Amino acid sequence: MTVRAVIEGAGHYLPERVVPNSWFEGWLDTSDEWIRSRSGIERRRFAADDEATSDLATHAARAALDAAGLNVDDIDGVIVATSTPDLTFPSVATMVQRDLGMTHGFGFDVQAVCAGFIYALTNANALIIAGQARRLLVIGAETFSRIMDWQDRSTCVLFGDGAGAVVLSAQEGNGTPDDRGILSADLNSDGRYREMLYVDGGVSTTGDAGKLRMQGNPLFRQAVEKLTETADVALEKIGLSGSDVDWIVPHQANIRIIQGTARKMGVPMDRVILTVQDHGNTSAASIPLALSVGAADGRIRKGDLVLSEAIGGGLAWGAVALRW
Repeated sequence: MTVRAVIEGAGHYLPERVVPNSWFEGWLDTSDEWIRSRSGIERRRFAADDEATSDLATHAARAALDAAGLNVDDIDGVIVATSTPDLTFPSVATMVQRDLGMTHGFGFDVQAVCAGFIYALTNANALIIAGQARRLLVIGAETFSRIMDWQDRSTCVLFGDGAGAVVLSAQEGNGTPDDRGILSADLNSDGRYREMLYVDGGVSTTGDAGKLRMQGNPLFRQAVEKLTETADVALEKIGLSGSDVDWIVPHQANIRIIQGTARKMGVPMDRVILTVQDHGNTSAASIPLALSVGAADGRIRKGDLVLSEAIGGGLAWGAVALRW
């Protein structure tokens, strides 16, 4: 028998504050039509002043536990993907442990920007296969509103805050693509592309958090090419292709990137879970948010083949193929 890391439940949390595109018109040379046409985004959520990334992550974790019918005593560890931690250290994961009342197990963060959840899921899968854990909470959580340059209309209109989480459980499979759980993964990075997407501050350089900087057009071209390639590799590892996929649940960065990737994979848009219009780009939170939404509304069902892919600063990118 083969050990598989199976998603038992998914949950998410969004801050209460809804920010429509029109909110930016007060001081930026932009409009609702301009933002929608270039990104597909209609609105996003911003965390309250007293909400930190760990707060969002904890809410999402509780929702995932509820969906799985489990409690914190059933969990061996917490992995959080984030680029906007509460503090430089300790990790957000340990704060989630505290807030859940979890005094056992382990917690750590993964930082791969928008690809963070793919990296976290892959690490969790490896821990489960290695027998280091039987159940893990894997969370993507971000408060990107805290690192925006509000005068840069090319970036500040794109991002939002939120969190999504899944419970991964060790279960036995037959070692075939028909098994439930994570079937394959593909991870990549290339530091030569750093200037395309980065934050211009840091502990050992400027001593402050800095602001997000992005080269939109070059990044767009890299994104479609690299996302298609990594998705194909993940599927090829299990002898499948785009035609076998029930749902693509992509990183929700930009509708045009999502459309371009789906088109190159030969997957129609009615088999793509879209949340970018409501959430904006929530970085590492976007895939688990979309997974939770798709599962909650009944589109993603037990036995469906799901393909998720993401690209973020680094550049770092990757894909995971799993059966729900």
